[in-house]
Amino acid sequence: MAFSAFPDQKDNIELLQNSLARGRLGHAYLFDGHDLAQLEAVATTLAKALNCENPPARGKTGVALDSCDQCLNCRKITNCTHPDVFWLRPESKSRIITIEQMRELMHILQLKPTQAAWKTAVIVAADRLNIQAANAFLKTLEEPPGQSIIMLLSTEPDNVLETILSRCLRLRFAGESARLRDPAFIDWVTEFSQRASGEQGTILNRYRLLSLLASRLAETKTAVQETLTKRSPLERYEDVDPKQRERWEDELDAAIEAEYRRERADLLVGLQWWLRDVWLSTLKQPMTFSFPAAAESTRAIADRVSPKGALQNLRVIDATLRLLSGNVQEALALEVGLLQLAL
Repeated sequence: MAFSAFPDQKDNIELLQNSLARGRLGHAYLFDGHDLAQLEAVATTLAKALNCENPPARGKTGVALDSCDQCLNCRKITNCTHPDVFWLRPESKSRIITIEQMRELMHILQLKPTQAAWKTAVIVAADRLNIQAANAFLKTLEEPPGQSIIMLLSTEPDNVLETILSRCLRLRFAGESARLRDPAFIDWVTEFSQRASGEQGTILNRYRLLSLLASRLAETKTAVQETLTKRSPLERYEDVDPKQRERWEDELDAAIEAEYRRERADLLVGLQWWLRDVWLSTLKQPMTFSFPAAAESTRAIADRVSPKGALQNLRVIDATLRLLSGNVQEALALEVGLLQLAL
């Protein structure tokens, strides 16, 4: 994958390429955005551009501005097997990046590159750094070894410690509206809206909506498991050290849980956008629907809900998201939330 694969992130990509061209790349970046897979893809592409053997584009000084995606270094980086590109992910059951992991990363960064020009570290879900790990990492983050770059990735940057944020150059990769353009999600919201508009306030109908939401989440979890399992080194390497296999298994479990939680929150935020349409419709003002296909059923609900009740719906989703960010039982939090909605 080359930088051209990110047309929606033109400004950030140009900034990175200009920094490459001037030889003034930052020593530490925080990439934050809505899509963790996209953040990982950008980090991978930057790592490849730094170490590509046959770059398709160079700056005036001869510095590589992109990657060929075909040379040995590019292939190794893509497959997460390059010895000079280190990926750090939450691997404990609590999805925390521990101080032991961080010490290993700091040791690796101090070693000279073996096959590439740059030593690269990518910390996935940097918001999961515990305080001990973060504090141990501060000096390295502030003054990393020469010819090294550290990239921290997060879909929840508000949870990244301020001491970490202050030591990174932050690039925000927009993508909040991507869900609103997803045809499959639009179809699902339209179906949810139509069912909600036909409900007569009975408990049975409300539980039908809950069943629709639960089915969507089950499909999401299955898709996350399949996608991340295919990406895992466990699928590519059978004969590995048992300790390494155990580490990869822990990383995979933590990654699946984290990505599912992110997509679950993403789904609820998308649902909140539809409830925003309902609220705006109750105000009887000109508006542009986030989900035009659901406009008729949205208006039908708005005709029987007060503006106050519609606004409260948005707060209910906020409260549900906060509950789900902890260790509350998912089914119970969703049930309570849906039963509180004014529809």
